Amino acid sequence: MEITGVYATPGYSGFFFDDQRAIKQGATQDGFTYEGKPVTDGFDEIRQAGETIIVDIELADGTVVRGDCAAVQYSGAGGRDPLFQAEEYAPIIEGPVADALEGRDATEFLDNAELLEELQVEVRGSEASSSQPDAHASGAGDRLHTAIRYGVSQALLAAAGSAMGTTRTDVIADALGTEPATEPVPVFGQSGDDRYNNTEKMFVKGVPVLPHALINSVEKIGENGEVLLEYVEWLVERSQELGPEGYDPRFHIDVYGMIGEVFGAPYDRDEVVDYFAALEEAAAPFPIQIEGPMDVGNRADQIDAMVELREGLEAADVGVDIVADEWCNTFEDVRAFVDAEAADLVQVKTPDLGGIHRSGQAVRYCEGTETRAYLGGTCNETETSARACAHVALATDAAQVLAKPGMGFDEGYMIVENEMRRTITRRERARQRQTDEVTADD
Repeated sequence: MEITGVYATPGYSGFFFDDQRAIKQGATQDGFTYEGKPVTDGFDEIRQAGETIIVDIELADGTVVRGDCAAVQYSGAGGRDPLFQAEEYAPIIEGPVADALEGRDATEFLDNAELLEELQVEVRGSEASSSQPDAHASGAGDRLHTAIRYGVSQALLAAAGSAMGTTRTDVIADALGTEPATEPVPVFGQSGDDRYNNTEKMFVKGVPVLPHALINSVEKIGENGEVLLEYVEWLVERSQELGPEGYDPRFHIDVYGMIGEVFGAPYDRDEVVDYFAALEEAAAPFPIQIEGPMDVGNRADQIDAMVELREGLEAADVGVDIVADEWCNTFEDVRAFVDAEAADLVQVKTPDLGGIHRSGQAVRYCEGTETRAYLGGTCNETETSARACAHVALATDAAQVLAKPGMGFDEGYMIVENEMRRTITRRERARQRQTDEVTADD
């Protein structure tokens, strides 16, 4: 089935772009927004509306399928591509990207996605994917922004599924050589700043991994970490009051490097190990994992700091898992963290890897290692990209998958969980039909 058209429409994503550096430097909230001036290139405000590009791919039979370009909430931070501005990037999709893809066979998903991954075009200043280390590798131009590769590849995945009459899970599984999960992958709920009300919603629905909690300031963690400890104690108590019978949650807290900020510069390992021991005690009897315990400013030093912390936790027999996020953006970054055994869990931050197949490859890279794969992403995606990621999670049987988009929790959880359940049922029906056909032939 031939690809006959590629179209781009600027739109809104499920949350906002935030200038993480400005927030971490002390910007104060003014209602939903922040006071002060942005410090990261491309931002006009510290918090501004999230953007997407809706990508439609038309097939020769008239079918139109979709993918959505998206970039993370904290764009331009931690080694990521610059702020994604839809109006500037849409002409690239309808120009050189469309030229490269139109006329190609939609069933060749992996070949098409790899072509997109390697495509380089001449773009202006902010349109360049300048943060990518190989952006000018061939000298032919700039590598496409990660958000473009992410969204167009989702549409290519949907095109392959449509052309082949199968699920996107099966397309990814065939491309990567995996056996898909037969049960939904555990979903990780994110509360946003409403970390009490939204978390209570998660308890009622029995969400397996939660609550993220958005601990991105000293105020939220406490000058000595006391605020977070009290919150973890509340998690334990309230989970058993509201959760279903036998509820056994895993707590996952993202601290955005704030533990490193509170306990030294960049951090004092002994103090951090003691604090992690206190977190473990507060969370008992449930497991707890901490995302982004420190942010030391570059990948190499971040890996060294994470390795050092893991060794300290192991030596002290502290059973808190640490999760890599900052400076773990590209497929190459994921490999570096996994190879160094720098984390118990590595976030595969789907928009930052570019093509959606790269997220699947990153999850696969964790197989057979001591590192589990968390198929993550951002609240600042769309329902289309969230559903696409649900298929990657199933195809690779990831350790957990993020509920997204948005920060209201319910909508993102519904989208991701229901897409997995729907797909599992569809695949079971297909297998049953095949069994019935074989039986009938016999």
